[in-house]
Order: sequence, then structure tokens, then C-alpha cells
Amino acid sequence: MIHEARSSCPINRSLEMVGDQWSLLILRDIALHGRRSFRDLLTGSDEGISAPVLSRRLADLVTAGFLVKGQVTRGRQGRYSLTELGLATMPVLVELGRLGRVIDPSTQDAGLDGSRLDERLAALRLAHLDAPPR
Repeated sequence: MIHEARSSCPINRSLEMVGDQWSLLILRDIALHGRRSFRDLLTGSDEGISAPVLSRRLADLVTAGFLVKGQVTRGRQGRYSLTELGLATMPVLVELGRLGRVIDPSTQDAGLDGSRLDERLAALRLAHLDAPPR
């Protein structure tokens, strides 16, 4: 994740923030599969992210404002929640899923149908922001 913009191009800026190999997959796992703890994200992903990489990407996503980490008592795992910025990546995930199925029709549906995006975003807002749907 690149914290200082290298250009004024918004596409470049988006890629600097979430264009690495793991960030969008972490956001996918949190949003679509309900994996909200470090352990769940580490063990639940088919892609096999390593613990050090996951730790770094989670810290970057929190610093950049895509996620927040809930406060917990010592000895308990923190839960990660999407922010509004994190929720803003959902349409991108839908489109990447569509493209992935065009590239390789044997891939599975990622679990987020674009026709139900508003409904899914409302549910995610309630689960992650404790806010009523917009």
C-alpha cells in the first residue's frame, strides 16, 4: 500500500491503496464470508496468505481507513469491521467477480450478485457500522 500518491490519477490512487495481491481478497473475506478475526482470515482463505503478510495488510487497511479494529480485552481476538470506505470497494469486487467468470467460467460465484448490491450493502452497514441502511 502506497500512502503518498505518485500522481493525480484516481485509478492509480485506487491501485496504490488496494491494488496489491491481498487487500481486496481480505475485504472480500470480511464482507462476503464474515471472517472478521485474524485467525478466521488466516485459516479461512483458499489463497493461503501468510500470517506476516496478513498482519501487515490488515494494519495497512486500518491505517488507510478501509477497516477498523474493535477494541477487545487482553487475550481476545479483535474483530475487523468495514468502514464506509471499505464498503465502497464492494462494487469493485462485484465487477472483478464478473470479469473473473468471463476470463474463467469454471470459477465459482463470489457470493455477491450485482443485482442485489444495495441490499447487501445495507446488511453490511448494519453488521459493520451499526448504522441504518441509507
